[in-house]
Amino acid sequence: MKNKVTLLILMLSLGVFGIITTEMGIVGVLPQITEKFHVSAGQAGLLVSVFALVVAVSGPFATLLASGVNRKAMLSLAVLMFAVSNVCYVLTSRFEVLMAFRIIPAIFHPVFFSIALVTASQLVSPEKSGQAVTKVFAGITVGFAFGVPLTSYLAEQISLDTAFWFAAAVNTIAFVGILALMPSMPVQGKMSYAKQLGVLRKPALWLNIAAVCSIFAAMFSVYSYFAEYLGQVTRMNGTWISAMLLAFGVIMIGGNFLFGGLLQKNMRKTVAFFPVLYLALYLLVYVFGASFIPMLPIVFLWGIVHSGGLIVSQTWLMSEVEEAPEFGNSLFVSFSNLGITLGSSLGGWVISRFGIHQLIWSGLLFAALAFGLIVVKMSVFGTSRNASAASFDNL
Repeated sequence: MKNKVTLLILMLSLGVFGIITTEMGIVGVLPQITEKFHVSAGQAGLLVSVFALVVAVSGPFATLLASGVNRKAMLSLAVLMFAVSNVCYVLTSRFEVLMAFRIIPAIFHPVFFSIALVTASQLVSPEKSGQAVTKVFAGITVGFAFGVPLTSYLAEQISLDTAFWFAAAVNTIAFVGILALMPSMPVQGKMSYAKQLGVLRKPALWLNIAAVCSIFAAMFSVYSYFAEYLGQVTRMNGTWISAMLLAFGVIMIGGNFLFGGLLQKNMRKTVAFFPVLYLALYLLVYVFGASFIPMLPIVFLWGIVHSGGLIVSQTWLMSEVEEAPEFGNSLFVSFSNLGITLGSSLGGWVISRFGIHQLIWSGLLFAALAFGLIVVKMSVFGTSRNASAASFDNL
């Protein structure tokens, strides 16, 4: 029984990995997308922003509606949609169809994440729930560390279709694993919609949400065009870009632990300092972006800072919704993806109007806005007395 639970948790983690690979792997293959579908870099970037917009708009509502449905059914259906969508990416030659099958799985994205978190904690004893959740959401970092660069590598060295087949296979394995290993889990003791929605009446929460949205916009206004920037500005070839994506992702694993420790020591200072780190980082990228050698260590530094965005933002938002953690998770997924949408959209606009080297200014703008919102929140409301970074180390 213990081995079965361990394997099921692994399948949930693999599902997270497959979803992240599908969602963000597109970043590393934008050059191949533009070539195959005959679209501009800005148009290809819509595949990132539209996906994120759908998650942002549908997230809380989809999670609320799914909160009463058997968890096995929702988890298996969600990951199946990602497998099917990747197959459709291979089969189509029309950009409109590709876009449609970015929208469909995006609806299931926040549902899978929110339910997987709760499910992992219920599969084991209470004292081991934190470890189980950590294992499931390790799929996020591993997705960035290996899924995204491997997608880029397969597209560059073999073909774009091979990259999509890889993501389809991962999601299919997760689907079969969840279907075979997970017992039926009807929802019991469901929290009322009114109680969950009640947290939205807190003004302090909305300042936190705005800061989270701005942080993700700062992160992804530039990262969404990571491959394009390194290719056009730094003049890296496809092999080097894949290597940089891999290095970026691997360093994120260590960065998660770094920021987790900093948050445990002092959440207030870590949250406030995070957007300042991005301001300094983007200035380095802007100054040295066209220089191959200096950009190598800068990419490593970029990966460390980028890794903190998830845990810092999650901690900051969840500090105001401790009474409704499941709904809070959906708010985080929703508004972080709204930030991705805003950031990648502005980044695409900047590229089309001013050129890709000026892309960095969009990241600087959002980082400055995030810092201002955090300072205002701390000045007016302070921080939640019970907020604890340890609670969110699971992510």
